[in-house]
Amino acid sequence: MSSSGYTAKKRTTETDMYYSERPARHLIAHLLLLAALLPVFPLLAERGPGTAPEYATIENLSAIQRDEPIGAVQLTAHYLARIDRLNSQYNAVIATNPDAVKQARLLDEERRRGQLRGPLHGIPVLLKDNIESVDPLPTTAGSLALNANFAAQDAGLVKRLRDAGLVILGKANLSEWANFRSGHSVSGWSAVGGQTHNAYDRRRNPCGSSSGSAVSVALDFAPLAVGTETDGSVVCPSSANGVVGIKPTLGLVSRSGIVPIAHSQDTAGPMAKTVSGAVALLQAMQGADRRDPLSVGVNRNAVTDYRPHLKTDGLNGKRIGVARQMTGFHPAVEALINDAIEVMRAHGAEIVDPVHFETYGEFGGAEYQVLLHEFKADLNAYLASTPKAVETRTLEQLIAFNDRHADREMPWFGQDIFHEAQSKGDLQSKEYRAALKTSKRLAGKKGIDAVLRAHRLDAIISATGSAAWVTDMINGDHFIGSSSRFPAVAGYPHITVPMGFIHGLPVGLSIYGGHLSEPVLIEVAYGFEQATGHWRPPEIP
Repeated sequence: MSSSGYTAKKRTTETDMYYSERPARHLIAHLLLLAALLPVFPLLAERGPGTAPEYATIENLSAIQRDEPIGAVQLTAHYLARIDRLNSQYNAVIATNPDAVKQARLLDEERRRGQLRGPLHGIPVLLKDNIESVDPLPTTAGSLALNANFAAQDAGLVKRLRDAGLVILGKANLSEWANFRSGHSVSGWSAVGGQTHNAYDRRRNPCGSSSGSAVSVALDFAPLAVGTETDGSVVCPSSANGVVGIKPTLGLVSRSGIVPIAHSQDTAGPMAKTVSGAVALLQAMQGADRRDPLSVGVNRNAVTDYRPHLKTDGLNGKRIGVARQMTGFHPAVEALINDAIEVMRAHGAEIVDPVHFETYGEFGGAEYQVLLHEFKADLNAYLASTPKAVETRTLEQLIAFNDRHADREMPWFGQDIFHEAQSKGDLQSKEYRAALKTSKRLAGKKGIDAVLRAHRLDAIISATGSAAWVTDMINGDHFIGSSSRFPAVAGYPHITVPMGFIHGLPVGLSIYGGHLSEPVLIEVAYGFEQATGHWRPPEIP
């Protein structure tokens, strides 16, 4: 069930046995999964959007549990079996949760007693492996240095997911340290999980850092997954793997218990095959958490029920601006944007094309300085809070660890960003404070806010990114376009939804707006999705 790179110490003897590679136990596990799955395959196939059982939607999965004798145990077994069968081709899942079936069984018992926790009761979800959970799995951020990082409590968002009745299926692979170790990195690679491959073409990159989460949803290793983003790490892999991703307003989802990059931009976000699925997961994730004071303030003013905003006519009457500055990097991508605009017009949207960002290209350097300073401070604080078995307690010690284990940690690229961050001062330095003020102002007040106000817009659209590039372990990533920076730095919401395909590779449409504008963005995203239906499953060799 686990990746070949998974080398962590396990919490209990029972867990050691679960992860054993002895053929007898491996065969028994397969037989148990098969027995649990026998009743579920025909029902899933009947209700899914296609003939394959693995592509049932969240609505269909909920209906199956409500109307048929199919429970969380059988759904969980179905996804575990699928991961076991296909993950070795994609490296999307670092490890499955030995307690997943046990959790599912308890939720089935609650259902039999009529005790439902919500619309996602009994639905499995994968967590990016920088999000803590008390399951017998370490939270590694993809690094061998955190192989002993077993959490004593759930991350704030994970507690909310459990309370909502979701099954924690396992941990998804990621770009190690959320892609903040080297400027020559390869997205989707970690020392623990290896290289994640794009769901639509294994030669191509999945984008990062939430690569495993997006690929897992695209391949239906789970119906839902959680990623995290500092700048692009939810929306880029979602776009490159043809799924829906939501980067919420900063603070809407608690950041407690998540391995950090930078507190002024970090957030977790949901991924699903459909807008309604992502919205359902966002609703379960969001909420105040005393361990994250920002979440307390933000959630006082946030909408708590997004379901009324899933409107098939969500485009009607919306005034939408087109940011051509984040679109014209590839003619095929621009053609897809033009097609999307025509769909929106046909469904009642008023299009303002183009809208211009006066601060475009002016604050990337300031953002980077903020990330370097905050990474050092935030990671040092996080490492100091980890269990005593974790030997690397500071960024400086982490750099030394990587040097000692360079053959496994740095076979393809180094840790130049780590060294840059280590050289920075604290969060009281003039350099940091000036960079933070500049980047927030140019991305927010002088950026998104100014464009929305000048054109009286409900939302802004552009291309999320390019089609996936061929993975190059020697030269690193080959980004040629992105829409993530303005909403990421401003801390504003950003939704990506499938927009079409270029030579069989998916590309997403970015929809973003002001602080806490999730309701209107959901209306636009859902309306566009319902009008187009661009999603289609990848072909699996």
